[in-house]
Amino acid sequence: MTTAMPDHVEPAGPAMEAPNNGNNPPDFATMMGHPRPLWMLFMTEFWERFSFYALRWALTLYIVAQFFGGSSTGEGYANSTIGAYLALVYASAFFGGYIADRLIGYQRSILIGAVVMGAGLFVLMVPSQQMMLFGLALIVVGNGLFKPNISSMVGQLYGRADGRRDAAFTIFYMGINLGSFLSPIITGWLASKLTNTPLEQNYRAVFAAAGIGMVLSYFWFWFGRRGLKGIGSPPANSNGKRNLGIVVAYMVLATPVVYFCLSALGATALAWVLSALFVVLALVLVVQGVREGTVSRDRVLAMLVIFVFNVLFWMFFEQAASSFNFLADKIVHRDFGSWEFPVAAFQSVNPLGIILIAPLLAAIWVRLGKRNQEPSIPRKFGLGLIFNGLAFLLLVYALRSLVDAKQMIPFWTLFMVYVIQTVGELCLSPIGLSMVTKLAPVRSVGFAMGGWFLSIAIGENLAGIFAKMVSGDTGMTTTSALSGYTMGFWSLVGSGVALFMIAPLIQKLMHGVK
Repeated sequence: MTTAMPDHVEPAGPAMEAPNNGNNPPDFATMMGHPRPLWMLFMTEFWERFSFYALRWALTLYIVAQFFGGSSTGEGYANSTIGAYLALVYASAFFGGYIADRLIGYQRSILIGAVVMGAGLFVLMVPSQQMMLFGLALIVVGNGLFKPNISSMVGQLYGRADGRRDAAFTIFYMGINLGSFLSPIITGWLASKLTNTPLEQNYRAVFAAAGIGMVLSYFWFWFGRRGLKGIGSPPANSNGKRNLGIVVAYMVLATPVVYFCLSALGATALAWVLSALFVVLALVLVVQGVREGTVSRDRVLAMLVIFVFNVLFWMFFEQAASSFNFLADKIVHRDFGSWEFPVAAFQSVNPLGIILIAPLLAAIWVRLGKRNQEPSIPRKFGLGLIFNGLAFLLLVYALRSLVDAKQMIPFWTLFMVYVIQTVGELCLSPIGLSMVTKLAPVRSVGFAMGGWFLSIAIGENLAGIFAKMVSGDTGMTTTSALSGYTMGFWSLVGSGVALFMIAPLIQKLMHGVK
């Protein structure tokens, strides 16, 4: 499939136009006050998120059920695997951003990435541990070409001084969460209807639905890309065939490397690898910033400091993909009479919260902005860390004071944990995407976006390590959960307070960017 891919993604029209870096975007027809391509981009991302969230709720439960016979002793391996997978998903953006910036442009990167990711999802349907790891490797490589570049293109629809940029990223972030919300509900329903097995055991239907989601994502972008008017086209004077050949070679080499990282490289070793990549990326961005002048250099330094705090946020937020699944399955009351709340449905709480809360929070930022009281970017990040910490405080309270005779906690506690974490995510994540497009050197926006996702990758890997600690060798208990989540609370609140204290220094380095 990979050898034929370049023929499938050769753009007929837009690729011949000059690339656009967002400084002087074309004049677009508008829809609801924003360029029409914005809505095409978030529908493309909608289907990618649909696929991602199907796998996010199912993978750990699938591993324990398929390869450990349902034994809790498999929780540690499942947590480490999904932590490594998610880390590599985001780390691959490090390479994908560079490939788009320097070789084939954003449009071709997105189309190639969608094909490779879809192939990986269909491979997961084979009930084999080796094929599972191979499928995950394909998803990782494809995601690197897809994920950072579609986010970068949102920023390129607007000039740097366009006041609609933050609102556009909030709309984009809210819109793609429709896919995240619907995915666990629809894939869970399909799993229960297509066979007579219990919902969490029919994973083949879940993986097939996720693969179809990536097919839809591919065609949505394929037919909509002409409206971009050159945004995301290959770099000027690039050798199209040669560069596409380089990308194919990269995918052929990267897939077995990712497979090795998932199958043989331990979480601790992976943490060192990711940290080394981050150091390399930071040095490249600083050098590029220095070349563009003092202001650009300082903005890069401010961005890198925020990246470090971003690691801590995602280390604990992403328990939703690992330890929170086992918490929901074993320690949370989910029965309502004759009906039981599915474990998968907890994954829909966060995106539903984003859909409902994002407009309210955006309105608050606008209102505060009119009064010149809107928090700075670093203080918004601090708020994100603190809200994430408050979610862990609720879990600590529940595990100390609300445990019943069956060693279980009430349903509402985990539900509200997801809601509180959502507020923290909205203070941080969409602001972070916009921040990168504002602070990155002009020639390295895609590469800097890769750095944003690389910082998330480090957090994801640490999340898997932390989740494995929470489960221990024999599976999660109320005692192990209480110990781990108490650590999470203090780490998050402490880092949030620290970020508030150094916010004025970071803001000074940003030279007026708000």
